[in-house]
Amino acid sequence: MARTKATAAKETAVKDEAVKETAPKKTTAKKTAAKTAEAVEAKAEEVKAEEVKEEAPKKAPAKKAAVKKAAEPETTVTIQFQGKDIGAAEVVEKAKAAFAQMNPDSEIKTVDVYVKPDEGVAYYAVNGEGSADYKIEL
Repeated sequence: MARTKATAAKETAVKDEAVKETAPKKTTAKKTAAKTAEAVEAKAEEVKAEEVKEEAPKKAPAKKAAVKKAAEPETTVTIQFQGKDIGAAEVVEKAKAAFAQMNPDSEIKTVDVYVKPDEGVAYYAVNGEGSADYKIEL
């Protein structure tokens, strides 16, 4: 097929545009310097804006709603034997008082109580140490 002059001209124009797009653009030194100065000024403004943001007082983070734990149910322990009702808390308090009376200079960290209803007594150990003398009449 024969190419016409119009077709050849169009192809040449398309090639010229492609070359212009891919060819590196030449800029003058003045334009480059102006662009560099503008870029430096823009960067300086960004830095100033960041400094202003940093100087602003920081707000406390929003408090999250506290997760409500289920309330511990109130409990009581009562020991019943031979027609008597003795509360466990009462026995513990008596054990602490008896130990404090016998050892006024000692600190109570832990108290373990052992109730023996058939004997009518409760034995206790304080800070992991017990004795035959550490007993309460029920």
